[in-house]
Amino acid sequence: MERVEYHRMATLEDTMWWYRALHAGLIDRLNRCDLLPGAPVLDAGCGTGGLLARLSRARPDLVLAGLEYDAEAARLAQAKTGLPVTVGSVNAMPYGDGSFQAIVSADVLCHAGVRETAALAEFRRCLRPGGRLLLNLPAYQWMASAHDEHVHNVRRYTAGGARDMLAAAGFTGVRTGYWNSLPFPLMLLHRLLAGRGQAGSDVRPFPAWQDRLFFSVTAVERRLFGRGAGLPFGGSVWVWASKP
Repeated sequence: MERVEYHRMATLEDTMWWYRALHAGLIDRLNRCDLLPGAPVLDAGCGTGGLLARLSRARPDLVLAGLEYDAEAARLAQAKTGLPVTVGSVNAMPYGDGSFQAIVSADVLCHAGVRETAALAEFRRCLRPGGRLLLNLPAYQWMASAHDEHVHNVRRYTAGGARDMLAAAGFTGVRTGYWNSLPFPLMLLHRLLAGRGQAGSDVRPFPAWQDRLFFSVTAVERRLFGRGAGLPFGGSVWVWASKP
C-alpha cells in the first residue's frame, strides 16, 4: 500500500467501525475453529497490528505471530502488540512446513504485489494437517474505487469465485459468504456518487454517531451469522477452509 495508508491504518484501526467490525468477525470465526490453548496462529499481512492486538486480548491462550511485507508497518505492529512480527511476503513465507494451526489473512490476496496461486500454496504449506485458513476479501470487481487504487487492490471477489479458488488450491471444507451486507446499499450509493478516481481513501474518521451506527449494524449481522443466517450479497467475502 502507499505509505500514507499505513499511517491512516495505524491511527484509526483501533476506533474506526470498519476495522472493529472486520476484526470482531474474524475473531468470531476463529473462535468457531475450536483451537486448543497454545495453538500457533499467524496473521498473514498484519499491517500495523490492529487485528493482532485484538486477537491477543480476546485469545491470550493462543500463540500469535504476524507477517508483514512493509518493514515500517511491521515495526508499528510489533510495537503495538509486543508480538513477533516478521518482515516478508505471503508469496514466499519465511516459515517451515506445518508451522501454524490457523492462518488469518484480511484483504491481502487482492493486492497487486500478491500472486494468488503462490500465496495460497504457501498458506497450505505452512498449515498443519487439519489447520484452518480464514480470509477476508473485498467483494465485486465492479465495486472497485479510488480507495482500491490507494491501497493497490487489483482484485475483488465473489463468494462463488473464492470458493472455487480455494478448492483449486487444494483446500477442503471450503465455506464462503458475504458480510457487511446491511450497510451495502449505502456503500454502493457512495461508489456511484463518488465515481472511480474522484474520491480519496475510505480510511478516515467518521462522525461518532455514524461510526456507532455502522458498527451496531455489523454487530446485528454477526449475531445473525452465529444463528446460521446471512444475505447473498455484501461489501466483503469471508472464507473458511481447511488443509486436508
